[in-house]
Amino acid sequence: MADDALFEFLHMEMVAHIYKEQASQAEMEQERTTSISILEGMGFRVGQGLIERITKDTSGFKDDLDIMKFICKDFWISMFRKQIDNLRTNHQGTYVLQDNKFALLTQFSNGKQYMEDAPKYLAFSCGLVRGALCNLGLDSVVTAEVSTMPSCKFQVVIQKT
Repeated sequence: MADDALFEFLHMEMVAHIYKEQASQAEMEQERTTSISILEGMGFRVGQGLIERITKDTSGFKDDLDIMKFICKDFWISMFRKQIDNLRTNHQGTYVLQDNKFALLTQFSNGKQYMEDAPKYLAFSCGLVRGALCNLGLDSVVTAEVSTMPSCKFQVVIQKT
């Protein structure tokens, strides 16, 4: 339990530190995009390292769906102490992972006043998933959306080459 609180606090401080360097209103939108990119990049590297540790004793995966199931169970449990609540796919490379009580959003009120700040608190997690998938051989685009706090959906689109 203390580990969870420490990780949540570290995450909040990372976001605050990166966003603190916004200068003027005119530069705010570009700074926001840059800050989200930085957080996503940090998550990417952590996801790469974490998936190496988790899969070292795992046999190979048979397909993309098998990898996504692994992300939703084992990877998510190691990161957030629970598995994804719902996984959906169109069987054409698009997956939607729904977490009804996402750990990094639970410290916020359920009201609408924090909705515009949600993307900056999801960028690191999008990077985590993208980094893990990259190390498992899947290039992807990962986005997140929040319709009601603290629930969120991660959309993963596998890039076919």
